[in-house]
Amino acid sequence: MSEKTYKQQYELANLIECFSKKDGVHPTPIPSLFLIRESIITEPISRVNEPSFCIILQGEKEVLLGQERFLYGPGNYIVASVDLPVTGQVIKASTESPYLALKLEFTPSQVLEVLNEIDIQLGQGKNTKRAMFVSEVEPSLYDAVIRLASLLENQKHIPVLAPLFKKEIIYWILQGPHGEALEQMALEGSNASRIRDVIDHIINNYEESFRIEELAEIANMSVSSLHRHFKEVSAMSPIQFQKQLRLQEARRLLLAESTDIADVAFRVGYESQSQFSREYSRMFGFPPRVDIRRLRENYI
Repeated sequence: MSEKTYKQQYELANLIECFSKKDGVHPTPIPSLFLIRESIITEPISRVNEPSFCIILQGEKEVLLGQERFLYGPGNYIVASVDLPVTGQVIKASTESPYLALKLEFTPSQVLEVLNEIDIQLGQGKNTKRAMFVSEVEPSLYDAVIRLASLLENQKHIPVLAPLFKKEIIYWILQGPHGEALEQMALEGSNASRIRDVIDHIINNYEESFRIEELAEIANMSVSSLHRHFKEVSAMSPIQFQKQLRLQEARRLLLAESTDIADVAFRVGYESQSQFSREYSRMFGFPPRVDIRRLRENYI
């Protein structure tokens, strides 16, 4: 690690520690910017990851997308270019050296705005890319992130400068080794953006059954092309994607509302409670009742 990079990491870590005194995810006065701090190894958390950029300054985290594992730590950033059901766990953290990270959410239209302002060869995305990737942080990207986070120290400049620094961050991601994955998801008509439309449909109607032909029609693809491109983007099939959404929502409902298992299974789209319990156990490692009791006793 160069001396410059070390100084950049140190400066950004200090900013995060200054504005996140307690463990958890902390919203900031800067729209779509969150600071994250954890002083213990966390329980695996399943959720839908919005399009976002996350940079780690201390500790390590593991994210599972389908059967694919992403591991990242200091000097790395991870990008999700579309909504994805993932399971994340902080795997290295302590009171003395807490996990510190900064997350910035963005939209496809914000990416397209940057693309329209730069001299980049826009393609139609014949080669669909995975919608999640890990890369090393370049000094230019550190500089932009530090400028954005530093606005927390003088918040009167946020309305004017935060949008500019956010555009710069997106610009440097696009210039990076995986920039094409972000580019293609923002370009209307590309294979990746058509899969994004299918993902949006599944997320908005996760509790309803669907025919694969309906999804292929939304994407304007053949069924075989839909399957291939969907798996390239999300690392899973449409059915597996929907199943993860249903089980994540079921777990949230059971934790939040103390509703009975049969009712929750029905609400998220299952017709069979036994099938729901089997798939829940397979995903989370415990039957629903045991899992919820365990979470309440140990983590809530």
